[in-house]
Amino acid sequence: MRVQDLHVLPKFSDGWSYLYVEHCRIDQDARAIAVHDKSGKVPVPCANLALLMLGPGVSITHTAIFTLADHGCLVAWCGEEGVRFYAVGMGETRSAANFLHQARIWADGDLRMGVVRRLYQLRFSEEFDPGLTLRQIRGMEGVRVRDAYARAARETGVPWSGRSYQRDKWSSADPVNRALSAANSCLYGICHAAIVSAGFSPALGFIHTGKILSFVYDVADLYKADVTIPLAFRAAADEEHGLERQVRISCRDEFVSTRLLQRIIPDIQMALMLPKRGAADGAPFDQDAAAPGSLWDPVEGEVEGGCVHPVEAEKAEAEDGSSDP
Repeated sequence: MRVQDLHVLPKFSDGWSYLYVEHCRIDQDARAIAVHDKSGKVPVPCANLALLMLGPGVSITHTAIFTLADHGCLVAWCGEEGVRFYAVGMGETRSAANFLHQARIWADGDLRMGVVRRLYQLRFSEEFDPGLTLRQIRGMEGVRVRDAYARAARETGVPWSGRSYQRDKWSSADPVNRALSAANSCLYGICHAAIVSAGFSPALGFIHTGKILSFVYDVADLYKADVTIPLAFRAAADEEHGLERQVRISCRDEFVSTRLLQRIIPDIQMALMLPKRGAADGAPFDQDAAAPGSLWDPVEGEVEGGCVHPVEAEKAEAEDGSSDP
């Protein structure tokens, strides 16, 4: 693929949300990939795919991984039904500008607090008083989430006794808690793919901290009350068998109907005080991918990389035209 071809790749917001596969073989197929299982061969145009989730029993070739990476599709290795996360590939971003911006405001206490307040504000339909403390805002958020659970339980008739999930006792959880975990797993994957596609770090969270996916949790929490909570309750009410599979299918439909892929990156831009052109879908390709990066300098900030820099004494002589005999 030529460097200029990167400018015409589909944008993240224009792509499909995700594909989950298990017990199959994946290899390269022309400029795309193909999934082989007991029912036959299914070609997948990976240029339009945001996230490929690989469940148990999947074997994938090196060339297929290369093709997926070349088209900007994030690959995640996960557990059965997509409810455990093991490893993830790299996104397509070539520029570190958005990550450096994120790190700069993450490290500044005042700027970080501004991001925290904007992330919470994005969850509410009305403006909250700027004089509210963070503790008060968290209390309001707790009420909002409890109301979302209660409303979903009331509308579906599914009993709700609280959120309960233990990774090592998956089958012991009630259907609605399993549905919530499965739906949130899909949501985390999509948010993770959006974050790395725009060049941000999934680890530098503002509300959440200490986990490698802290920023993923920050972003995913913007959509749970409106997307995954009502979806999980509907799935628990309608499906007795194959619950997790039904949740994954419902997530794909819901992500499309709510235009989730079109919302994530603009919401991140708003929270991190970035102009839209700074984290737009095409922004990672504003540099020549083959060009060397810049070098950090304590005085100038950045200096040109990939070239021979003169010794300071030689540089001074060249500037004044003098030299020792």
